[in-house]
Parts: sequence; C-alpha cells; structure tokens
Amino acid sequence: MKRMENKVAVITGGASGIGKASAIRLAREGAKISILDMNQERGITVTNEIAELGGEAIFFQVDITDEEQVANAMEETFNKWGEITTLLANAGIVGTLSPIEDFSTKDWANTINNNVVGTFETVKQAIPYMKNNGGTITVISSVSGNRRFAQKGFSAYSTSKAAIAAFAKMAAIELAPYKIRVNAICPGTIDTNIFESIKESNHPDEIQFPFGIPEEAIPLKSDAGKPEEVANLFLFLASDEASHLTGTEIYVDGAETLIKG
Repeated sequence: MKRMENKVAVITGGASGIGKASAIRLAREGAKISILDMNQERGITVTNEIAELGGEAIFFQVDITDEEQVANAMEETFNKWGEITTLLANAGIVGTLSPIEDFSTKDWANTINNNVVGTFETVKQAIPYMKNNGGTITVISSVSGNRRFAQKGFSAYSTSKAAIAAFAKMAAIELAPYKIRVNAICPGTIDTNIFESIKESNHPDEIQFPFGIPEEAIPLKSDAGKPEEVANLFLFLASDEASHLTGTEIYVDGAETLIKG
C-alpha cells in the first residue's frame, strides 16, 4: 500500500517549485491533490502531469489572501473527495528588497499580507474539514525567518517567515485536541523560481554589514537544494510515520545556516 493512499492533500503554490514537487511526490504515493495557485497555466500543467502518472488532481486559481477564494477551493475539494487530510501552506513571495529606512509601508505590508495573512487564511479555511478526523498541516517558513538574517534588503521577508514559524507552534497546541499535527519546514537555498516574485529592489546593496558573510557555502554539497528534497520531508510529515511530531521547525539547508549569518 502506498504511503498516502486514500489521503487528500491541499497544496498552495502547487504550480511550481516546492509546491509542484510536493504535489507530484504525494500523488506518486497515492494522495489526491488539490492545487491552489495564481498561475493557471502552470497549475493545469501540474494536474496533467499527475494524471499522466495515474493520479488524481484538481486545480483552483486562487489568491491565498482572498478569504472567499480560499474558502471556496477548500469546500470544492471536500465536496469532490469527501475529506481533506493534509495541507501544505507553501505559497509566498519574496516581495520588495530594500533598506529599512527606504522601505515603503505599502511594500512592507504587501509581503506580510501575502506570506503571513495568506498562510493564516489557508490554515483557517482548512481546519473545519480536518477537525473530525484529524490530519496534518505543514507550513513553509524559511531559514531566513529564524537562523539567517544577514541578507541585504530581506527585512520584510524574514519577518514574515519568522511569523509563520511562530504561527505553526501556536496552531500545533490549539489543534492538538483534534489530532491535527502542525509543523514548519524551513528551507535554505533551494533551486526554485521564488525570486521571480521579487517586486522591486530599492538599492539593497547599499546596506553595509560590519563583517564578511560567505556568499556561496553549503557544507553538504556544492549547489542549492532541490525542491524534491523538501517534498520528501513534507511527505514524511504528512504520513503516519510522523504521528508523534508536531510544533516543530525542521531545517532543509545542507548545514548552510550553520556558517552563514
């Protein structure tokens, strides 16, 4: 029997990067996949790939900060398959890079809204469909939210990812009586297209640190991690193999942040 047989997974940002790799990984293990993403073309492509593998997938074009859109996608997923057993709250942006003193309040709030409010909205709307039978929720934080802070112009992004990690711990306690496990994955440098989401850059190179920071250094190997390596961890967290694991941050960075600030 496959590890995710008879499971239903909702994956935000599932049309590319970590979300896409996770959708395909869980589909190979028997899960039915509901993909929520802004990019319709990529989303449909992923659902077709899953169908070619013999799996089942549906796609919803959704802005995760829109309460009604997220709620409708969750409801339609539940109506199609009768349950939601696991959620990957993966969608997010880098947003604007800027020195703090030049950061516009609007641009700062845009990153917080997309990453923090979007994650909150996704989790909130999934809970009613998981309370009766339990399930798993995994949020994508980042090493930039808890172990790596010497990234020029990343103050909004890092703040958002720190908030997501804290939110996961709060949710883990609150949802434990319903047998819903909540964990946070904190990727390091992963080979994805997330930097396409950089809105603009307000001269972050003008930021000066009083010390040198290694630019390229991942002890475990010489290049960035792969989305599939994060997807493998998500599969474990979503499976019954991780039945006693909740409220935990797990780093996937090849020890990168042990030597980078």
